[in-house]
Amino acid sequence: MKKNKYLVQAALIAAIYATITIILAPISYGEIQVRVSEALTVLPYFTPAAIPGLFVGCIIANIYGGQGMIDIVFGSLATLLAAILSYKANKKILVPLPPVIINGIIIGFILNYLYSIPLFMAMLWVSIGQLIACYGIGYPLMKTLEKYKENIFG
Repeated sequence: MKKNKYLVQAALIAAIYATITIILAPISYGEIQVRVSEALTVLPYFTPAAIPGLFVGCIIANIYGGQGMIDIVFGSLATLLAAILSYKANKKILVPLPPVIINGIIIGFILNYLYSIPLFMAMLWVSIGQLIACYGIGYPLMKTLEKYKENIFG
């Protein structure tokens, strides 16, 4: 029963992440982006099933995004690493931080490579987008979900 619950949670998180990213494609991809679905990177705070869920959702979203294998592989691995680090965060306020830092660096390099954007600018723009998604949307989401965590993740 526990394994089924884990798989269902991971699958739902993957589906929600991919759907939000694709629906909001104009702001989810490109040189300047705010990937709203990154707000879900707070979910490892509630369940370890969010780690593979976010990873698979990001793979699906990046396949759709059309940036090629470099984004599918390294962009998705960035999300996986950030999800693991968010899961291990020992303070609630730190849970959204790994996606901001990891994606700022890795996606910054990807955008630098794909679009020849100066590396510092690419990292800065990605980090700003991540701050908006992870702290502006994700942190309030985390605070709200905390009230219902037993009913949702219990």
